[in-house]
Amino acid sequence: MRALIRFGKQPRLRFISHLDLQRFFQRAVNRTGLPIAWSQGFNPHPVMSFGSALALGWTSEYEVIDIKLSAPMGRKRTEYAIRAALPEDLPVIEVRMVDDRHAAPMALVKMADYRVTLEGEGASAVVAQIPAFLSRETVNAVKKTKSGEKAINARPLVIDLAPTEAGFTARLMLTERESIKPDLLIALLAEMAGVEPPEARIHRLLLLGEDAEGRLRPLMEL
Repeated sequence: MRALIRFGKQPRLRFISHLDLQRFFQRAVNRTGLPIAWSQGFNPHPVMSFGSALALGWTSEYEVIDIKLSAPMGRKRTEYAIRAALPEDLPVIEVRMVDDRHAAPMALVKMADYRVTLEGEGASAVVAQIPAFLSRETVNAVKKTKSGEKAINARPLVIDLAPTEAGFTARLMLTERESIKPDLLIALLAEMAGVEPPEARIHRLLLLGEDAEGRLRPLMEL
């Protein structure tokens, strides 16, 4: 049995790295009293994985962690234990129990929704470039990957993009082969506007995957 836990990351913890977050969760689940499954080998640790790593400095209301249990547990008991083990800045929003045949969340993620708040000089100029960006078929960009820099067409990776009073919202591709981060999108819009990228606050609103019929759905509903 596995527990899929949706949690948030509040502003006070936005500069906690993903690696530190992993370590924190490993310690936290040990305090829950739940029957956590452990890995084998010389360095055993709780068996868990995240739906998608959240970049340093970002906040979120839709992070998902998958924790494997060694014995069946009820949803309410699991939620209570996890909630009690985490600080208020990592709020538990939703818990779902699934069996071991359920696909791992990281394999299901296709897209993510973000809210971007821009501040300072150049912010309005960046937002003003959204119609021009959407009108293009090709927007050349250089993306940093684990193996180095890679030239990409950023336009088809931006599924939706809409201005707001303080910045914009965006739905972006988020798969191993096709993805773009909000900060790269900000840089592209700033380049089009001829300004330096403004300061930005990036908040993840939703992780999405596809169901068996190819329809987009929130990750916790798959």
